[in-house]
Amino acid sequence: MDAKQQVQAAVREKEAAIWELQEAVWSAAELGYEEVKSAASFCQALREQGFEVESGVAGIPTAFIGTYGSGKPVIGILAEFDALSQLGQAAATPVKTPVPENENGHGCGHSALGAGAFGAVLAVKDYLEKTGKSGTVKLYGCPAEETGYGKTFMTRAGCFEGVDAVLTWHPFDNNAAWGVSCLANINIVFNFHGRTAHAAAAPHAGRSALDSCEIMNVGVNYLREHVIPEARMHYAYLDVGGTSPNVVQDHATLSYFIRAPKISQVHEILERVKDIAKGAALICGTTMDWYIRTGVSDYIPNPTLTGILYDALVDVGAPDFDEADYALARQFRDSLGEDLRQASDAAILKSRGEEHGKKLLAQGLDTDIAPLVLSKVAMPGSTDVGDVSYVVPTAQMGTAGMAIGTPGHTWQITGQTCSSIGKKALLKASEALALAAARVLDDPSVLEKAKAELKEETGGQYVCPIPAEVEPPVPDWVFGEAKKAGLL
Repeated sequence: MDAKQQVQAAVREKEAAIWELQEAVWSAAELGYEEVKSAASFCQALREQGFEVESGVAGIPTAFIGTYGSGKPVIGILAEFDALSQLGQAAATPVKTPVPENENGHGCGHSALGAGAFGAVLAVKDYLEKTGKSGTVKLYGCPAEETGYGKTFMTRAGCFEGVDAVLTWHPFDNNAAWGVSCLANINIVFNFHGRTAHAAAAPHAGRSALDSCEIMNVGVNYLREHVIPEARMHYAYLDVGGTSPNVVQDHATLSYFIRAPKISQVHEILERVKDIAKGAALICGTTMDWYIRTGVSDYIPNPTLTGILYDALVDVGAPDFDEADYALARQFRDSLGEDLRQASDAAILKSRGEEHGKKLLAQGLDTDIAPLVLSKVAMPGSTDVGDVSYVVPTAQMGTAGMAIGTPGHTWQITGQTCSSIGKKALLKASEALALAAARVLDDPSVLEKAKAELKEETGGQYVCPIPAEVEPPVPDWVFGEAKKAGLL
């Protein structure tokens, strides 16, 4: 058998174990840094399959690394498994049906993402065993992608040192290797401190922290015209200083997200936002302090490795859907509502052409593999895969695990992730990731070019956007539960 046949046979052989893990993680549906049951399920499954497992890495109880093999090259495959709040939904059910025992749900498909990565490392292990080639495969259990940026902390801790290539994937509504970047992001919190006073009897004695926040927001609004158009600045109040309007507020807090195509641009804009905060404090006679809570670097798609992953995806093909899958997908599309369907229909018809677009929309599921496009244009979102991509050549892809046009972070994704649609998508991702890894094992010399491309892009430099003194925001109770589960 050739490499393709070998990895596909291995994925078929391990299909039950792969799906069992997906169902366990999907059912647990735990939020970022709280994924104790999910991480324990991964670690147990890896050990049962002959992997050595190190858990509690980077000071995070739910982060782990499963390793098989020896020698070079070392290939890492990334797994995610955190859920989202308020997105609980019954499996394979196209009518909104919350799950009473758990309000959380895998509305971004991370249970499938993790299980698909698990399937890939099992197939790579099988390939190493059958071919006798030198090489090591590692499954990285990466918590809290949605809000806590676990991979950024893992990168800062040196978890990817000595790794030669990293591969990953994400459930999506199409099939594609991702040749585009995404936005870097830093989350910074501003605390303003003032002085209380009776707002009617002695307003002159007060110094309003809330006024400082509002003036800061006005200042940032004026800044928007004078930064690069791709930049984004979002804010939210964490503290408004109380509920009594007749008391001058002596404390108030803002949380800002600063995004831009490159992390260097984020830092430049961040300094200007800090200056605005300082000015707002001066105007109101308050004081201000700030701290960085989280951050991620922009994603750098490695051209060589992305090309290898794209070719592997083309060779294994799109998920093998049947008429039952198409019918279920159309029901999920119907649940979106007319306005969302119309918007997605227009986008599909524009990107795929009128005739072919209508065919795909009638199916409800994408069976194409998008052409590979390497571009400097950044997608509007952010991902902590970006930090990994600054230190190791990295490639990622997606397979169609949901109906065309399904919006992200919705109960519709939760329901489809634990359905035949999600299952076929994650198994196909396992095949493509494993085949790409096998081809790197067959010809490790390709990594020289991949590493040269990365060095040219970064200059060989990586500065973590999260300061060294900032620890992963793991709730205290998690450490005790992780110890009971054998993760610590």
